Formats: sequence, C-alpha cells, structure tokens
Amino acid sequence: MKFNKQQWSWIFYDWANSGYGIIVTTAVLPVYFKAIAQSNGVSPANATAYWGYANSFGTLIVSILAPVLGALADYPKAKKRLLNLFSIVGMVMTLGLSIVPTTAWKWLLAVYILSIIGYSGGNLFYDSFLTDVAPDKQMDRISSYGYGFGYLGGVLAFILFLVLQLTSGFGLLSSYGVARWSFGLAAAWWVIFYIPLLRNVHQVYALKPNAHPVTDSFKRVWLTLKHIRKYRAAAWFLVAYFFYIDGVDTIFTMATSIGMDMGITTTTLMIVLLVVQLVAFPFSLLYGWLANKTSTRTGILIGIVIYLGICLYALRLTSATDFWILAVLVGTSQGGIQALSRSYFGRLIPKQSGSEFFGFYNILGKFSAVMGPVLVGIVTQMTGKSTIGAASLSLLFVIGLAIFLALPHLTSKQV
Repeated sequence: MKFNKQQWSWIFYDWANSGYGIIVTTAVLPVYFKAIAQSNGVSPANATAYWGYANSFGTLIVSILAPVLGALADYPKAKKRLLNLFSIVGMVMTLGLSIVPTTAWKWLLAVYILSIIGYSGGNLFYDSFLTDVAPDKQMDRISSYGYGFGYLGGVLAFILFLVLQLTSGFGLLSSYGVARWSFGLAAAWWVIFYIPLLRNVHQVYALKPNAHPVTDSFKRVWLTLKHIRKYRAAAWFLVAYFFYIDGVDTIFTMATSIGMDMGITTTTLMIVLLVVQLVAFPFSLLYGWLANKTSTRTGILIGIVIYLGICLYALRLTSATDFWILAVLVGTSQGGIQALSRSYFGRLIPKQSGSEFFGFYNILGKFSAVMGPVLVGIVTQMTGKSTIGAASLSLLFVIGLAIFLALPHLTSKQV
C-alpha cells in the first residue's frame, strides 16, 4: 500500500516521540529513578509504587483536560497549534530530566509528570489527525504503520542509548551521566522527527469559526454527553477500551520496575526491551494486515485474549527466562491492539468533531492509566511481590473483553 507525503509525515510523529516512550517511560528513567530514590533511603517496593503514582497523576491531569481540549481543537487550525504546544512542553521537560540533581528524587518525579502531560497531550491531537490524513478504508493500515514505525524508531533511539551505556559514554560518563545524556537524546529525537508533521500535515475537517471557542467548547462537550445515546456504538466501545487499554498501558509503564524487583540485571532489561521493540514492529503491521483480511473487531479480540494470557502468566514469573517469554508476548500485541483501537474508533465518530471525540477516547484511556498503576502499586505493597501486582491486571482485561464481546456486530467488514 502506498502512502502520500502527509500520511508518512503523520506516521513519523510516532517515530519522533518513540525515543521518549522507550528511553524515558520504559527503559532508562524507571531504572534511574529507582536508583536515585533508593540511594536516598526509599525502599524498592515504595520506589515502584511512587513510580506508578507519578504515572497516574500525570495522566490524570491530561484526562481531566482532554475533552475540552479536543473540542477546542476542532476549530480551524487549532488542532495543529495545540499539538505544537503540548509537544514543546514534552520536549522541554524531557530535556529537563537531565538537569535535576541526583539528590532530588521528588523533583525528578515532578519534572517527569510535566513531561507526561506534554507527551500525552500531544498524542491526543496526533491521534485525532488520523481522520484528517486517512480515509476509512486506509485507517487500519495507516494507524498500524504509525505504531509499527514508532517501535522501529524506538529501536534506533535505544541502540544509540546502548552505545552510550556499553561504552560508558566512550569512557567519559558515569552510569548516572549516561542516563542524563539519554534524556537529552530522547528530546532531540522528538524535535528532529517532528519536523515532517509540522511542515506537511494539515487539518482537513473543522467546525465553523467561533468568536468564543473556549466557551463554546465546554458547551459542545456538555451537549455531547447529554446526547451520548446518538453515538451508542462509540460510547460502549469507549467503556470496553477504558478497561482493556488500562492493562496494556500499565504493563508498558511498570515492566522495568517489575523486572528489577525480580532481580534481573539492568543490562538484561535493556536487551529485553530492545527485543520487544523489534518484535513489535512487524507484529504491528501484521495486525493491520489481519484487520484488512478479517475485521478490526477480530484483531482487537485477539489482542485482548493475548494480554489476558500475559497477566495470568505473570503469576509464574520466577526467572529471567520467564520474563523473556512474557516480554516477547507483549511485543506481539502491544502495538496492534492500540493501532486497531484507534482506527476502530476513528470510523465510529463524526469527522468534523473528531478531536472532541478523540478527547473522550483519550480521557478514558488516560483515566484507565490512573487506575492500573495504582492497582499494581497497592497489590505490590500488600503482597510484597510485583508479579502478583501485574497479575491483578487480568481483572481489567476480563471486564474489557466482556463488554467488547457484547457490542453489536457492525455491518461494515472494516470494523
């Protein structure tokens, strides 16, 4: 399938912030934070819990703002401006992680929370641009390519980090110094590969200009909530999505901390994460192909079932080999389930109000990300085992699966 310049530019935003996703959220900052926190007297279990709480708080802020921000983005040219604003916040705060003193672990969490706000807010508007760059029949493939190339970009950024890690910054940096430079790498990666979208992607669908867009945005959100029955399929899908995507996001953000609690070395964790990214690239594209051959619904169901199995498998994690198996299973479905969820929802909503609806999509996705890390944190503190905390996420997948199965079959093969 051939994509035009605008579609490739949209896809490469996923590549652009992939450095943040793997270096900051997944691989380096969790390890760096736990080392900093423990050196300042915080226990390993509490450090894991605080990491979960920080993720929850950052996403909570974006969740509260998402519907109104989305509604505001539906006015002409507003979507691009808001995407620029939140992306810049994310880039600056990512760079800021590199200058926080090693004795200030609380400040490190605070800057991280601000970076989450920029990253998550940027993704809200990026997601909503899908309806501008892709017709319905191409949404699955373009959305899947976005996630797939995001993972590939993450692999390349991660390899650059590993060069610094394995050479100790070519003999010039301590382990803390390598971590700090990696945050700068993630920020630079984001800036450089954001340029194509900045130049080539433009808002196609928009509402008529309004003299009072902020006030009108609140009114539109309220009216949408009052008349939600008009969008029954989209509404019930969002309820299912709320639960199952919670598990997906939480496993992504907590995986490194769980591996450390199992005694897996930092070097092994880095290699595991690199392999997960490599696996996720082709499997994300495979999910797009599968949706085209069967249906988007089938692809999503397969992803939920695989994730449920991952949570149950977490109960038997006792060795590095078990962790490897779990990580590869995550790689097979993480990008696919997110890509197909995005394109599935994109077909259900009115395009002129696409950003408003993607605001609800993001608010439920982000509110779910508040619940998941807190659930893992509480269960981990109660049991003293983060593997049991991870297994508790199976409840969220069961609920999401049950609701998704109850959704009516839509007539179009494409959904």
